[in-house]
Amino acid sequence: MLVFTFPGQGSQRPGMGRPWIDHPSWELVAEASAASGRDLARLLLEATMEELTATANAQLATFVQSLVVLDAVERLGLSPAACAGHSLGEYTALVAAGALSVEDGVRLVTTRGEAMGRAAEDAPGTMAALIGIADDDADVACRRAEGEVWVANYNAPGQVVVAGTAEAVAACSAVARELGARKALPLPVSGAFHTPLMQAARPSLRKSLGDAAFNDPEVPVVANVDARAHGQAGDWPGLLSAQLCSPVRWRQSLQTLADLGASILVEVGPGGVLTGLARRALPGLAAVSVATPGDLDTLLDAVASPEVLARVPGHPGEHLYMSERVVVSPATGVFSPDPTVRAPGAGLFPGTAGEDDGDEPSWIAVGDLVGTVGAAEVRTPFAGRVVRWLAAPGERVQLGQPVIWLRLQEPEG
Repeated sequence: MLVFTFPGQGSQRPGMGRPWIDHPSWELVAEASAASGRDLARLLLEATMEELTATANAQLATFVQSLVVLDAVERLGLSPAACAGHSLGEYTALVAAGALSVEDGVRLVTTRGEAMGRAAEDAPGTMAALIGIADDDADVACRRAEGEVWVANYNAPGQVVVAGTAEAVAACSAVARELGARKALPLPVSGAFHTPLMQAARPSLRKSLGDAAFNDPEVPVVANVDARAHGQAGDWPGLLSAQLCSPVRWRQSLQTLADLGASILVEVGPGGVLTGLARRALPGLAAVSVATPGDLDTLLDAVASPEVLARVPGHPGEHLYMSERVVVSPATGVFSPDPTVRAPGAGLFPGTAGEDDGDEPSWIAVGDLVGTVGAAEVRTPFAGRVVRWLAAPGERVQLGQPVIWLRLQEPEG
């Protein structure tokens, strides 16, 4: 099962949009600029790190960059069976799942970033990452600090982020070291996010949430607040409002995704922090970061790797060499092969025989239609000769399940 995760504030980098300028997915930047009333191309291409560190800029830039990468991944014919996002990334996850439009997502992120920036000015705070400490001990360190400091992120085993006033975070860090933490690393942020110090941001965000149109997600989205999968549109305004002042339960969310059947976790957007956290929290699960156009090939290789395919229901378990690839289903539903696609010795369709037995197997070009799963088209991101079908006509397939096997080679003639 393919799962998409989306990064939050702190993943932004100067010039992060530059590798995508010539990619068709870059057109989303103009759409997002119109919705926000800002020149987002300049923010993604020319802004300095100082400008990108400002909360309003950091959130909008990370969100839009992640949308560009998401669009590029979807153009490969890949779509998720579940989604989750870290803090700000939860908004990107909702867009990916069809629960929010791009326009409403941009408007909500714009409001959220501006409101959190103002709240940080009114109630200054900071954050620190505690390394090598258990969740319970981090909570104890906050309580023993006797100040305004709380756990803000449960990121991975042995990694917890605390936030609050500068004095209280320093006191908490000292107690955490006494309790066994190896390090307490101050984070370069302008506020105590996911704590009660963000309370002033909630009225503006709540109003914007009330103006947005939420749909039932097409796939489950695991929420930061409770680490549970939610499939109802009505859940999300309250969850997003609560998220401002509640800890991000990311480690728990990763476990929920694993329990749902994830075979590969794909971090979609700038940076690679979530990929590192996933490998630490779920060492037996494949995790891939897609931040640049070059990472798209890495993703395709990962999806078709024997280790990932071994986790996919219905895969027969053949070993795929570097010259071979499988095309996977972009959705869950009933598979119908394209009638013009031939496999060797199998007639027109998988598992059939007829007068066409022995005909040359089809050559498939990049982007060619090989079938449908329900209403979703199955198009190949690879060019190659058909080796065999991996799904039968009328078979109900899962998202990410291989449907056809190709051997990569140049067409003759």
